[in-house]
Amino acid sequence: MESIVRDLEKLLKIPSPTGNTHKAIDFVEELFNNLGLKTAKTVKGALVATIEGKNKDKEVTLSAHVDTLGAMVKEIKENGRLKIAQLGGYVWNTIEGEHVHIETLCGKTYTGTIMTTKASSHVHGEGTKTIERNAENLEIRIDEKVLSHDDVINLGINVGDFVHFDPRTVVTESGFIKSRHLDDKAGVISLIAIARHLVNNNIMPNFTTNFFISTYEEVGHGAAASIPNKTFEFIAVDMAAPGEGQTSDEFSVTIAAKDSSGPYDYDLRKRLINLAKENSINYKIDIYPYYGSDGSAALRSGYDFKVGLIGPGVDASHSFERTHIEAIENTIKLGIAYLTN
Repeated sequence: MESIVRDLEKLLKIPSPTGNTHKAIDFVEELFNNLGLKTAKTVKGALVATIEGKNKDKEVTLSAHVDTLGAMVKEIKENGRLKIAQLGGYVWNTIEGEHVHIETLCGKTYTGTIMTTKASSHVHGEGTKTIERNAENLEIRIDEKVLSHDDVINLGINVGDFVHFDPRTVVTESGFIKSRHLDDKAGVISLIAIARHLVNNNIMPNFTTNFFISTYEEVGHGAAASIPNKTFEFIAVDMAAPGEGQTSDEFSVTIAAKDSSGPYDYDLRKRLINLAKENSINYKIDIYPYYGSDGSAALRSGYDFKVGLIGPGVDASHSFERTHIEAIENTIKLGIAYLTN
């Protein structure tokens, strides 16, 4: 697991908000290529890595998404601060105080901090407590000498520039991984680890297997196109969400029964549960009322295959996330069991 965690740390530090994922995709492609897998990129920038199976007439596809939450410059204010627009769905107060990088079209990056417009209690008193955290009242303070709209323009910053959130990745001695963007980079690394296990142990999966790394999951159309056409079963590997009323935890792989898009395939879910039991894999079963996946996007697009959803438990999803190495390890074990049984 040490090399898996090292790869995860590297991937977490590569900015990849929805719409600007090419650097992360290139990193993931290199990891797959180092294993000898054949890779190809779709027109939308997703990555497909393929490992040959015993049965070449039918294929299975496992997906995870490398795109993350983020923001874009919405407006340059007259005082030199920036308004932002969201990329992905998160609550505004979860990004207050976050360190960010602003990436210009010409490739320059500038640092900054997301603040409220009434950040100083010594200036605004009670207003710092009561101001609503929303698109109107949050802004980026740029770490440059900018006092006006034109000062910002002269830096090369403009509307539409991507804003990357600092992941602040920490791996604790107790095995916890704290970071933004574990959704779903923990899933991506799980797929790479599954492929690495198969290659290093000369194991041929039962069916030719595709690892589909999507780039627009956070905005709903990650796996809406370009799934390999022989696919008859599709497993989305995405974070599970522990919390009040949920069975998921940070140490298990979760097998989802249903999310906001409806139930996942019944027979496939039963098979995944039986595999977890037979292989002594720590697992949970859960339902997510405010959740969708690459599997959801594929089904809405009309693909005719069975879809399942598994993934490591990630606490505080779309906020300051945390998981444990055991959850990733159990996800990897279930993926290997699925492909080889």
